[in-house]
Amino acid sequence: MGSEQNPLLVSKIGIIGAGISGIAAAKELRAYKPFVFEATDSIGGVWKHCSYNSTKLQSLRCDYEFSDYPWPERDNMNFPSHLEILEYLHSYANHFDVMKLIHFNTKVVEIRLVRDRETIDYGTLLPGQPVWKVAVKTNQSETLEWYAFEFLVICIGKYGDIPKMPEFPQNKGPEVFKGKVMHSLEYCKLDKEAATELVRGKKAIVVGYKKSGIDLAMECAEANQGPEGQPCTMVKYAVSKFVESYLTWKLPLDKYGLRPEHPFLEDYASCQMAILPENFFEEADKGTIRFKRAFKWWFWDGGIEFEDNTKLEADIVFLSTGFDGKKKLKTILPEPFRSLLEYPSGLMPLYRATIHPLIPNMAFVGYIESVANLHSAELRCKWLSGLMDGLFKLPSVEKMLEDTTKEIKVMKSTTRFYKRHCISTYSINHDDEICEDMGWASWRKKSWIAELFSPYTSQDYEEHK
Repeated sequence: MGSEQNPLLVSKIGIIGAGISGIAAAKELRAYKPFVFEATDSIGGVWKHCSYNSTKLQSLRCDYEFSDYPWPERDNMNFPSHLEILEYLHSYANHFDVMKLIHFNTKVVEIRLVRDRETIDYGTLLPGQPVWKVAVKTNQSETLEWYAFEFLVICIGKYGDIPKMPEFPQNKGPEVFKGKVMHSLEYCKLDKEAATELVRGKKAIVVGYKKSGIDLAMECAEANQGPEGQPCTMVKYAVSKFVESYLTWKLPLDKYGLRPEHPFLEDYASCQMAILPENFFEEADKGTIRFKRAFKWWFWDGGIEFEDNTKLEADIVFLSTGFDGKKKLKTILPEPFRSLLEYPSGLMPLYRATIHPLIPNMAFVGYIESVANLHSAELRCKWLSGLMDGLFKLPSVEKMLEDTTKEIKVMKSTTRFYKRHCISTYSINHDDEICEDMGWASWRKKSWIAELFSPYTSQDYEEHK
């Protein structure tokens, strides 16, 4: 066991997290035999630990696959369930012999800098001596085990683990409510039978309007069929403003008071589009799902109350209010680097969506969102592998900060929700720059006709192309 004074040197590279980004990083960096820390007993990240029984992918299989490992039946037009996704991820990890690199039930609780900041060369990624110490707790022992690495890849993501909780006026929080309050993170740990029993015959309120809230409301409705069933009320508006001209015609948004006030581009630019479950509006027509538009609310002993003085009775209130990804990072990063998370723009400046210009010998994968997060994570891991191999070098700190500042300005100009850090509006340009860094052609198709008329997929980014 390594102590803080004598940490174990087990690899040049440490990877924290074995979700999508972690296993992609482990596969691309496997020549260095990285040491992967995973706090739980499984790979998969949010697909394992933050999925409901009904959770499905919001895109087709062919749009959510690794470039060199296609889905079986990749042309199947059904959206795969979270269990199918987990099976695919396990198959990928086994195929590339990644599982042997992962150490399960090892939770990273602290990271410390080994050397003085002033002596670190920000351009030397593998200096030949430790830069970071990592403290780990295992399920078997409360004693800290210490490891040392030349480079760290942080893949713990923004979702799961730490729920984002609303703030309430004094004496108007969950403590005054006589029913049950549960964050969606707690709900998703339940198996199907327990989840159904929790909501059956209960007046439920779901606070939140993105994908997790929509799915949760649908599960409540399915558990409350028949004359004994109780309605579930969604607070805020239930859907994003997709392509308005189509959806206003296709879906009864006006009927249920769900027409959003912001344009489609803002949802696209902030990666907040959500696909509705089958039969969602059929359940609304039956009254098992109801809607309440309100932006200020608080608890009373029988349910929740709104700024217009109306009240809703409830037996259970679900908070589908998101996660605190910044707090997750703060729990392990040391000062002064922890303070760098409090950036003026609200966004963490990441060069090529991977490297913080002011944090040496560390990469962050999975913190930038796009229309295809698996593809984004994999391509950035390929880029990181090329960087480690010396195929190209990082520009100066000043140049990296300049580039990230420009990207942040683009995000701020396209959506008021820019703090989600989504690159969807310029993701192809982002991918082109990464390809050029690696010496790849930015045009990935086999012909100019395909370049003009065929959509890009992950398979276009196989290394040999």
